[in-house]
Amino acid sequence: MSRIYTIKVRDRATGKEYTLQVPEDRYILHTAERQGVELPFSCRNGACTACAVRVLSGDIYQPEAIGLSPELRRQGYALLCVSYARSDLEVETQDEDEVYELQFGRYFARGRVKAGLPLDED
Repeated sequence: MSRIYTIKVRDRATGKEYTLQVPEDRYILHTAERQGVELPFSCRNGACTACAVRVLSGDIYQPEAIGLSPELRRQGYALLCVSYARSDLEVETQDEDEVYELQFGRYFARGRVKAGLPLDED
């Protein structure tokens, strides 16, 4: 039997707050939807930033979040569509454009992208 964690989600866009009960072996976004909570998402594959949150407290595991650079992960960002709770959590949804700019903005219009995106570049 998997552990159940309490996840508090603040939705910046709507001003609403939700409290969810999420099993450790289920994606947070999927569980929220099953509990009737509508949060932002797009691809459901961890490749975009539509479901990005900032982790305010707690531990989150997101091995499939290819849409976030290691630097943003270290700064506490996560993608709910491919994240698992590893403790009780408090998170806040983020504006997709803000996260996109944090992740990719430094490369565009600066001549640094030749082929692909240098996500791990120092």
